[in-house]
Amino acid sequence: MADRYPTMHQQQQQPVSHQVVKAATAVTAGGSLLLLSGLTVAVTVIALTLATPLLVIFSPVLVPAVITIFLLCSGFLASGGFGVAAVSVLTWIYRYVTGKQPPGADQLDQAKSKLATKAREMKDKVEQQ
Repeated sequence: MADRYPTMHQQQQQPVSHQVVKAATAVTAGGSLLLLSGLTVAVTVIALTLATPLLVIFSPVLVPAVITIFLLCSGFLASGGFGVAAVSVLTWIYRYVTGKQPPGADQLDQAKSKLATKAREMKDKVEQQ
């Protein structure tokens, strides 16, 4: 187990050339990543500078187009969701009516019997008065 985790003394005994290679690799990797991030920022600023006038010019067209596309997508998604809900409810009702006991049918039967019992009790109270 001691072989897997070298101690500080073992790390200091590494050859100088090995440490130089590690440092050079770290500097190269860090420098290239720093260069890439700088290039990304520069390209983003240039693209934003070029795109801003176009967005301002075309905004009277783009804003209504985006709103229209959003409303169309929302409408289609809502109608699809309502359609799936309707089919699942109709399937549940069909299974309940045919006696196949869909999930929740026992709770519905219990509620129906409680309501029927309360209705009879209220009817009896009204007839007694």
